[in-house]
Amino acid sequence: MPSLIIGSDHAGYSLKEAVKPLLTELGYDIEDAGPFDEASVDYPDFGNHVSRMVATGERDCGILICGTGLGMSMVANRYPEIRAALCNDLFSAIMSRRHNDANILVMGGRVIGDALANEIVRAWATTPFEGGRHADRLEKFGSCRGADPKTV
Repeated sequence: MPSLIIGSDHAGYSLKEAVKPLLTELGYDIEDAGPFDEASVDYPDFGNHVSRMVATGERDCGILICGTGLGMSMVANRYPEIRAALCNDLFSAIMSRRHNDANILVMGGRVIGDALANEIVRAWATTPFEGGRHADRLEKFGSCRGADPKTV
């Protein structure tokens, strides 16, 4: 059973709770990193925790949700091992897996509703990575780790 960690901030709490039953239905072993209510919290705390768990291999993949998804995306993509994709539509969710092998799905709790979020989660969770030329492209991500951004 694949393992998944999910986290949000206060703005994403409701959407996090809405997608958790689908994740169980899809067969994931889910860890909820919080928060556990809608009290105001700082999104980097939860984004860092989820990203570390996926980056270290303690969890296979993750889902992050904040108000727009932008903040969580920025936090998660600071980790070299993470390929976090902000997906507020089905096409992006499918392509983030098919071509980019995204290991963290990010959504905006104030951008999309529960029904669309569940469709996005299902599409993201069930779309396989194509590999091939896309794997070759992902290998090029490694050449940027620790490099001077002016020379990459």
